[in-house]
Amino acid sequence: MEKAAVDKIDGASQQLNEISQEIWKNPELGFEETKAHNLLTGFLEKEGFQVERSYILDTGFKASFGNDDGPQIAIMAEYDALPDIGHACGHNLIAEAGVGAGLGVKAALESMGKMKGRVHVFGTPAEEGGGGKLFMLKGDAFVGIDIAMMVHPAPLVIAQPQSLAWEKVRYTFHGKAAHAAMAPWMGQNALDAAVQCYNAISAKRQQFKPDVRVHGVFTNGGAKPNIIPEEAELLYYIRSLTTEDLKEVVKKCNSCAEGAAISADCTVDIKYETYYAEVISNVNLANHYQKNAESLGMVFPTDEKIVRNLGGSTDMGNVSYVVPSIHPMYAIGTEAPNHSREFTVATGAPEAQGPTLIQAKAMALTCVQLLSPGGDKLLKDIKDEFAKVPPNPYASGEKSFKGQIEETTLFRSDYIQLYA
Repeated sequence: MEKAAVDKIDGASQQLNEISQEIWKNPELGFEETKAHNLLTGFLEKEGFQVERSYILDTGFKASFGNDDGPQIAIMAEYDALPDIGHACGHNLIAEAGVGAGLGVKAALESMGKMKGRVHVFGTPAEEGGGGKLFMLKGDAFVGIDIAMMVHPAPLVIAQPQSLAWEKVRYTFHGKAAHAAMAPWMGQNALDAAVQCYNAISAKRQQFKPDVRVHGVFTNGGAKPNIIPEEAELLYYIRSLTTEDLKEVVKKCNSCAEGAAISADCTVDIKYETYYAEVISNVNLANHYQKNAESLGMVFPTDEKIVRNLGGSTDMGNVSYVVPSIHPMYAIGTEAPNHSREFTVATGAPEAQGPTLIQAKAMALTCVQLLSPGGDKLLKDIKDEFAKVPPNPYASGEKSFKGQIEETTLFRSDYIQLYA
């Protein structure tokens, strides 16, 4: 079975590279990945998968092969790009690795005397802030799934990366317009409130824990210099190592916004737009993946500074609270960080292909071992570990941040429900 999986991936390597290159050359933003969706679903259908196009989301899909008589395994494929800088997070490679792993598992299942279990390749749009997997969770895509996995390119190799819990918060300040030269005293400057909020949050960083990351941009600063801005807006990404810590950081940022509004005689609306949970890597599953990757030539660092390196945030974190999951990071031959133009170049370079095919094989071998006779014990160990993960109602959308920090908001606050 394992040989069948590896041989299939090797045999399809040229096609997989062509798919990756086509996605890389045609970057599409979240929820707009029409070309990638059509390319991936067409390929998987030709390879004999049962494909559901526009699954839950217009550019989502589910490609399945197997039966109900064993473990149900989901492998994630992402394919959205970033504005202006294209595939600077390497989602073209994530799609290639996910589809490649699916091909390998399908070949292994076909080689079994009696097929046992099923592999699903999930096309999950809009990871870059859109939360495609959150919509798929809400649409019950993961009901009945036993294991979920994906890989992610990076400048380094980590089997169990530390991703950060993340909340996307929008602060909209409201003032009163007036002529900036003739009667500025009759205005209430919303931009002043936004600037003071930005500065207050920046100063507050001194009191944040080392694992906290807070970064924001001005999305509206007014219409013209001679009009006192009646509206100004900040968009913040607020992150911390755990969801509980994240709630506290969001409260502190909200206090900065509220204080800034008071100082400028304005009001502020606070909207919570997207929440990503921290990834809970299943240790049993991750260790098994790592052994398979090492057998294929991958070397994993033991330096604690590298192993505990903080990553970004991902909607795979929400999945990891619902299904036992892994989200390993793998190197593609560049020291450039994700979300840089240099990383974009690296994700389209020939040097990225070898490591990506190894990832496809490592995931496929891990799945095959779960589906093979004797895989029941490993699956039990994985599920026993997962049963100890504390519940996180935010991950599945049962709760939003609204109910937890609304009481600290003193002014006009227009909250939106998670996933609205």
